[in-house]
Parts: sequence; C-alpha cells; structure tokens
Amino acid sequence: MMTTARDLMILALDVPPVRDVGQGDLSLALAGAEAVDLVRAGSFVLDGDLVVPGPPTVPQDALLAAAESSFVRTEPYESLEDWLWRRGRDLAAAYAARLAADGLVARTRGRLLAARSAPAPVDSPARRRAAARWASDEPVLATLTAAVGLREEPAEGFPGPLDEAVVTVLASTGDALAELEAVRQRRSIEDAGFDNMWQAL
Repeated sequence: MMTTARDLMILALDVPPVRDVGQGDLSLALAGAEAVDLVRAGSFVLDGDLVVPGPPTVPQDALLAAAESSFVRTEPYESLEDWLWRRGRDLAAAYAARLAADGLVARTRGRLLAARSAPAPVDSPARRRAAARWASDEPVLATLTAAVGLREEPAEGFPGPLDEAVVTVLASTGDALAELEAVRQRRSIEDAGFDNMWQAL
C-alpha cells in the first residue's frame, strides 16, 4: 500500500529542492501526510484542534499503522499539533529505512568517494506514482512538498477541492513547520550572540 507519506519521502530523495530540506521539517511534513491519509480513512475526527480517534482501521502500511496506534484514545485528547510534534520525531529516518528495506531506493556511488553515496529511488511503480502526483499538482502532496522546500508554492495556492479536515491538517502542519523555523532562528541568534560575547572578551 502506497501512502502520501511514502510519496513525499520518495520525492524528497528524487527532486532537486528549491531550498535546503531539513530532516526536522521533512519529519513533521511526513507526520502531516500520515494525518491526511488517516483522517480521510476515518481513523480520527477533529474536535476543534483535538484528535478524536475512531475505531482502528488497521492500515496495511506498517508506518501508517504505527501512526494510528500512537493516538491518545482517552480524554483529554491530544491536539493535532502536539501529535504532529510527537509523531514527527525522527520520522524521516524511519521512512528512509522502510524504503530501503522495501527495495525502493538504492545507493548511488559518486565517482570519487563511495562514502558520499546517497540513497535515490529506483525505477518502480512507487516512484512513478509519486512522480505522477507531483506532475499533476495534486493539492495535498503539492502543499506538503512546497512546505518543506521541494517546490515553490504559487501565490494563489494549489487548486483542488479538499474537505475541511484535510485543510485543517495541512494548516496545522504548516504552523508546526513555521514554529520549527522560528526555534531554529532563535537558536541561531543566540549562538551568534554567544560567539560575539566571547570575541569581546
């Protein structure tokens, strides 16, 4: 079973980005992709910003099943953004490992140093499916790939009808990514100030 998160991970390994793609950003976006697939499947509904799980749907994809099993199933329920942060921890590494285990990526060796080899998607139905969604500007995948820096987002956004729950998931994912960038910038400013203090001594 292919999922939006798998498609996103394949594209992250296959497409030259328009800006650097951080592992933290990608992990959060993968969690957002999982949440889109799960809310569409009826695994949970949103009560305001709270994730209210439904009966388990037991996805065939192991990582998506793990995402579903991670829901807090007792009140008070968890907010969607809190779940994204918790689920997103090191998620990019988990998806990279799964793609490798499934034979969907292979290491490409550089001519100078084998140590510089990087995983790249092999030709497969999975890669073709992800490429087709990319080429068609499918709104969910297009929004997530723009959010992490794989493409530019048009000023008017990506066209396509999306239900309210999916729009909320994508917005919460964007908010989490913005928060991550804000934390990153604060740390950069603090580090620069610390360096300047030592240089002044």
